[in-house]
Amino acid sequence: MKETDRIRGLWCAVLSPVTPDRTLDVAMFREHAAGLLGRGVDGLAPFGTTGEGQSFSLAQRRAGVDALLESGIPAARIVPGTGCAALADTIELTRHAIDAGCPGVLLLPPFFFPGIGDDGVVESYRALIEGVADDRLRIYLYHIPQVTGVPIGVEAIERLVRDFPGIIAGVKDSAGSLEHSLALVRRFPTLSIFVGHEPHLANLLAAGGAGTVCGLANLYPERLRRLHDAKTETERREGVTYLRELIAALQAHSLMPAIKAVRALQAGDARWRNVMPPLICLDGAAQAQLEAAIDTLNRKQPIAA
Repeated sequence: MKETDRIRGLWCAVLSPVTPDRTLDVAMFREHAAGLLGRGVDGLAPFGTTGEGQSFSLAQRRAGVDALLESGIPAARIVPGTGCAALADTIELTRHAIDAGCPGVLLLPPFFFPGIGDDGVVESYRALIEGVADDRLRIYLYHIPQVTGVPIGVEAIERLVRDFPGIIAGVKDSAGSLEHSLALVRRFPTLSIFVGHEPHLANLLAAGGAGTVCGLANLYPERLRRLHDAKTETERREGVTYLRELIAALQAHSLMPAIKAVRALQAGDARWRNVMPPLICLDGAAQAQLEAAIDTLNRKQPIAA
């Protein structure tokens, strides 16, 4: 696998707008995705954690990717989350992404059954790779153990890279440990290592990492672009400080509903507040508290021109 085949840069874990009858709002989805690309994002990762991927059906997730392609977004700028609890469903979504021309898929480990260890993780990915049976397959392993309950251990990654060279293209490390992310960069120089925790982006890039696949790019893509491209320590420090304070404001609430609440505020469109069950929209008091916190933060550190 050539270096140029691997994705890099600022990728957005795209929010999924939801209709009142709990389906994907395709028109809003297309508009939001195109807007992100126009504001400096390198690529889109729909139907991951931020995109509430596990709450949508296979048909809805396929249709969402198709809608982006039909709107003119190049397949090369889409890496969808295709992980599901059932192996057959994961194979189906992954084949769809390959046939659409996407340069890779973001793939969760098996979840729900904890304690499976490296053997269970490796065999799950092996079954997926053998089931897809397509040399075009490129997998970005999605390590988010605080959500899945199943870590993708370093030894498991080594075995997968050894057994499936070229197919394992990278890792999205969303565990939130900078030390772990940097260790992955050192140990796997042939893989694209991404962080999910935005304040770690500058340190990861300095160590040779690939970039970020992150949710906050839905809200402030220009700020993430500026941090990604920062040339001075002052730019990096200011960017990281803002992101840490933003995350603290969001984490005072349920995270995904809070991100959607800020997006609704930015867009002046209350439909963005809709979430899929089991998530619940912020109530009026929480919404007001979050809006006040965001207003204070943005007054303190307005985005540079």
